[in-house]
Amino acid sequence: MHSHQIEQLTHDHVFLGDAHDKHAARTRWVVVLTAVMMVVEIVAGLMTGSMALLADGIHMATHAGALGVAAFAYSFARTHADNPRYTFGTGKMGDLAGFASALLLAVFAAGIAVQSVERLFEPGRIAYTEATVIAAFGLLVNLASALLLGADHHHDHDHHQGHGHSHSHGHTDNNLRSAYFHVLADALTSVLAIGALLAGRYLGWAWMDAAMGLVGAAVIGRWSWGLMRDTGAVLLDATSTTDLEGEVREAIEDGDARIVDLHVWQVGPGKFAAVVSLVAESPLTPTDYAKRAQIHEELVHITVETHRCPGPHRNLHAA
Repeated sequence: MHSHQIEQLTHDHVFLGDAHDKHAARTRWVVVLTAVMMVVEIVAGLMTGSMALLADGIHMATHAGALGVAAFAYSFARTHADNPRYTFGTGKMGDLAGFASALLLAVFAAGIAVQSVERLFEPGRIAYTEATVIAAFGLLVNLASALLLGADHHHDHDHHQGHGHSHSHGHTDNNLRSAYFHVLADALTSVLAIGALLAGRYLGWAWMDAAMGLVGAAVIGRWSWGLMRDTGAVLLDATSTTDLEGEVREAIEDGDARIVDLHVWQVGPGKFAAVVSLVAESPLTPTDYAKRAQIHEELVHITVETHRCPGPHRNLHAA
């Protein structure tokens, strides 16, 4: 094996999602809606002496905080996108925020579960009319928030479902997904609460309130685990990219060149980096090989190392 070359294509290191700014704007609107509802409920609770209103306002505050984390992540990623301190850009900031939100969702689900179990054994007095009105107002706010976030969330989902490769889930904006799940969690608890309250008021099924709380906790916990699993995989560079790796090999290996070491990992929503080491008897320039692989638009950062290796030694791995 003889001399080798290392080269990468010239490019910037801004690996934000294609709809980053649109997602950021919609998330900020949802933060405003949630914060306004939170303030209204807390003020109304203090003025009327309603503990139910006050408690729901404090509950809304936890979701406003979580959505605020998502909005901050978008802002931070955009502001520091060109900061050389972040070697591979700030594309993973959304996944970090998504992981934090997943933890908050898990805490939220656990809290609902504990409270529901307590109410199963010690049912409390429920102000059905007041509680139903509160849940209905909360549901309206959550539906408005879901409309703001839902279109973009489902667009991402449909895009990567139709992409046809196992690595295509990398197109999902996990920061938007986390904000959407917080809105859905609130909407779900409102819907279940309304159903339970109506059943309790008109059918006498007081136990339905606690039962629906447990159902909601289970669903929210499942969302939390899925979000935690996916964002954690991105943060640990463990995202499955088997198909993309196969496409890189197919684009570069030409009968002479053979890849002996390949690493592909996600650096942002729908953005991947690759490091390739190959051997060839008559290697082209690294730039030529990199351009071959760059037919896949997901690959935004490609580094290629070539080793000249005569035929008899082609089975050796690059040092």
